[in-house]
Amino acid sequence: MKTRIKELRAAHGVTQEELAKRVGVRRETIVYLEKGKYNPSLQLAHDVARSFKLSIEEVFKFDAGG
Repeated sequence: MKTRIKELRAAHGVTQEELAKRVGVRRETIVYLEKGKYNPSLQLAHDVARSFKLSIEEVFKFDAGG
């Protein structure tokens, strides 16, 4: 899965730590999300997207391929 989290954080001046606090996870979770090494729960994807006032689809690109 690809995300725009790093790009969005930079545009909004938000650190990994700040975003983690906003959505109730550890900073490491944000690191893994940004690297595409962690697939978030629907709730976490929603919370991250909402923190940037965007839809889930605008933040996350789910790869349907195998």
